[in-house]
Amino acid sequence: MNNTPTAQLAAFAAKLRFDAIPSPVVRKAEDLLVDWFGSAVAGKGSRPVETITSFAASMGPSEGAAEVVIGRSRSSAYFAAMANAAASHVAEQDDVHNGSVFHPATVVFPAALAMAQTLGSSGQQLLTAAVVGYEVGIRVGEFLGRSHYKVFHTTGTAGTLAAAAAAGSLLGLNAAQMQHAFGSAGTQSAGLWEFLRTAADSKQLHTAHAAAAGLMSACLARDGFTGAAHILEGPQGMAAGMSSDADPAKLVDGLGTRWATAETSFKYHASCRHTHPAADALLQVMQANDLKPSDLARVVTHVHQGAIDVLGPVVNPATVHQSKFSMGTVLALVARFGHAGLVEFDQHFQDGPTVALRDKVVMALDAEVDAAYPRRWIGKVTVTTTDGRVLQGRVDEPKGDPGNTLSREEITAKALRLAAFSGGASPGDMQVAVDALWQVASWPRVGLLLEGNA
Repeated sequence: MNNTPTAQLAAFAAKLRFDAIPSPVVRKAEDLLVDWFGSAVAGKGSRPVETITSFAASMGPSEGAAEVVIGRSRSSAYFAAMANAAASHVAEQDDVHNGSVFHPATVVFPAALAMAQTLGSSGQQLLTAAVVGYEVGIRVGEFLGRSHYKVFHTTGTAGTLAAAAAAGSLLGLNAAQMQHAFGSAGTQSAGLWEFLRTAADSKQLHTAHAAAAGLMSACLARDGFTGAAHILEGPQGMAAGMSSDADPAKLVDGLGTRWATAETSFKYHASCRHTHPAADALLQVMQANDLKPSDLARVVTHVHQGAIDVLGPVVNPATVHQSKFSMGTVLALVARFGHAGLVEFDQHFQDGPTVALRDKVVMALDAEVDAAYPRRWIGKVTVTTTDGRVLQGRVDEPKGDPGNTLSREEITAKALRLAAFSGGASPGDMQVAVDALWQVASWPRVGLLLEGNA
């Protein structure tokens, strides 16, 4: 059991301590935590999220140490992780790691926060657990490969192991226990893209299940429950059933030297990340040529195959959430407003002008873009104007990528904006919470993030 990639990854997850994490990676983990918190608060009022939160409230205890962010309430760690994971994915503003095509925050932080609050862990222990979850989940996503993502939502599958790793770190699992936690988490991994075709609510269930199941797997392992030793690379493991291009070497790529946490990108637009490169490239063309929406006759987005696989089924979006997976809708909103934010989607995704622009946008597979993906997400567009000009736009690092990242001021402003949109916290409460979160490394004990919790 000790020499396999799964065993090596589990040993790394079990042994990592705060002092071994480079300071820039710690700072990045703090950035990611504040960014996640804004997305979690933004989930308030969303029907799918409220449905899952109500389920958690009805099934879980009415008192507990773990915080349900949008409910200003408490529950057990299991149900708090479930509710917070659902909440933090619905606004489509949570982070993403390009190479794994995986959203770490929405599964890692709900499990880590719930467990830290339950155990009375320190802020440094919370950050360590988060880094463990990111490092494990990202590598599992990279291991499963592009073929996996074509059918499976990696955040739901790799995310289950990421949550187990984060919770297991806080529980103090040893290497063998962590490997058992991975086995139990992997056998519960789930999440299929089919929901997009009918605007179903499943995406929030994917993250809710991943965070809760991962936390449960870690707790079971602590208590002696065993899981498959080779759940990732075994002959009947995840790769065998979910991938045709899995690469076990990616599970242990640079453990302890390459910090994948620091490679994670923030989301600027409130939409599927596959739309962002093209959106930024279109903005570049419009600003450089002083174009108005009425000047656009046709927009060709040159994309990777993953974008076509995920966005292609969304032709006529019926809901706000589904519209965030429509390349045409996203680019139409960007063209009209300069940014595809929560307000723009909520108020304008079905407007006549948006629909008219949406129908002028097409996706085309591009060899260069596809070859660079998923490590790099290049944005390329060809714009034909109503007066016959043909203009090219290109963005090599979309806004939010590590080389074009958000500052702490921008992350704070984004969190406050998300809270204001949802009404999940007052401006004053949110400012206090965010200011405190920036000091998380100094916390002797992780308490409630929002004032006024029951």
